[in-house]
Amino acid sequence: MKKEGPAGGGERDPLTAQFLAYLADVKNASPNTVRNYEQVLREFQQGVQASRPQAAFDWTKVGPEACRAWLYRLTRDGKHRPSSIRLRFAALRSFFTWAQRERKVAENPAKGIPLPRLPRRLPLFLTPEQIAQLLAAPRRKWLALQGSTGKKKRGCPWEEWQEARDTAWLELFYGAGLRIGELAALDLRHLDRVQGLVRVIGKGRKERLCPIGELASEALQRYLRLRPFPEETHPRLFLSARGASLTPRAIQLALKEYLMIAGLDPKLTPHKLRHTFATHLLDHGADLRSVQELLGHAQVTTTQIYTSVSTERLKKAYREAHPRA
Repeated sequence: MKKEGPAGGGERDPLTAQFLAYLADVKNASPNTVRNYEQVLREFQQGVQASRPQAAFDWTKVGPEACRAWLYRLTRDGKHRPSSIRLRFAALRSFFTWAQRERKVAENPAKGIPLPRLPRRLPLFLTPEQIAQLLAAPRRKWLALQGSTGKKKRGCPWEEWQEARDTAWLELFYGAGLRIGELAALDLRHLDRVQGLVRVIGKGRKERLCPIGELASEALQRYLRLRPFPEETHPRLFLSARGASLTPRAIQLALKEYLMIAGLDPKLTPHKLRHTFATHLLDHGADLRSVQELLGHAQVTTTQIYTSVSTERLKKAYREAHPRA
């Protein structure tokens, strides 16, 4: 019986297996990243073999024409957006760059192939007033569950510590500009309550220090006072009612509920809080390099899109207010 790889598409060829081991062991890529790369390489192999079913697949014989043919199929089938196609080719190019450096292949056949342009989309964000409504949503839910008597209704599945927990993670989520996976992975040891910092493990397992704002710090202190689980046996910061780690999926579902309570669009993704964090910092005078460091972006060009958001807002304000606009 063949051993199935994580992507579930059969046995890995030796070169793919070596590359995935390099990603995990040398580049410290997350398991999700490794799975995504494997899926792309498997899709590419299947695409090449579909056009040459009689020939055994060989990475050393892949040329630019095979890469262009795969690009044509991805573009023609209408199932993939330009961003999805570009991500696939980024993975393919990374593989060939590694293989060329390791002298497994003579050239990188995916290099230099023109890819579909991305539409210019500015990231969505919430206004400060909308953020205030969102951050107050757990408390509003708790008060609604208590009812007019001021006491928790019989059969209510929620305790006050859970309201404090959700208020705390919302404050920290927005206040530190975290990714949802970074938020869920926080341990108590990552908090520096004296200096008001949180140590975040980001993409590629890179660490960064993020300041904790005063309101977020107060929310965290209240949550930790009410939290019913001891730190010695439950080191994860945010816990479920059973004491297990609060998962990214649980946070995502809770966020949808709080968006509805706040009267906002429940389709807004968790990443929009990160967009909002960056936009608000730039709107209030933060420099681009500082925002890049706080977000954990490897390249400042990734952060520069938020300056476009701020510039567009300034233009709109000018057009609406200036008499000669």
